Amino acid sequence: MAPGRARDETGEAWEPRIVAFLCNWCSYAGADLAGTSRMQYPPNVRIVRVPCSGRVDPLLILKCLQQGADGVLVSGCHPGDCHYIAGNYLARRKFALLADLLHFVGIERGRVHFSWVSAAEGEKFADVVRRVTESVKALGKPTRLVKERQR
Repeated sequence: MAPGRARDETGEAWEPRIVAFLCNWCSYAGADLAGTSRMQYPPNVRIVRVPCSGRVDPLLILKCLQQGADGVLVSGCHPGDCHYIAGNYLARRKFALLADLLHFVGIERGRVHFSWVSAAEGEKFADVVRRVTESVKALGKPTRLVKERQR
């Protein structure tokens, strides 16, 4: 086992599981570019391709956290580049409200992230995944809102 790896309360190595909702037009293409360019980033992210970041329901993010995800990333087009005109602005408003709600119920702010990644930003996607993984890893396993974990 590599030194410096996060450990759970039983002393076993722990790697966070992160669900990433990526906009089909920009962020998913950015992830694809990172992959085809062989950029290295942590393998902790499970990608869900969505038509637009504005279509990600905040309840779905809560459900992910409840069902065992250690963190959630929502990534969409840069402001002004949305293929559906204003979907990313809608996502930003939803995320701001959700961040306040999560803080209110005791979920750490570092568990849910939002970012803008375009199709030409494979390196930025890799950086975002690294930052999100480190942020979630630093928080450790979630204790709030979690049903019994099935690992």
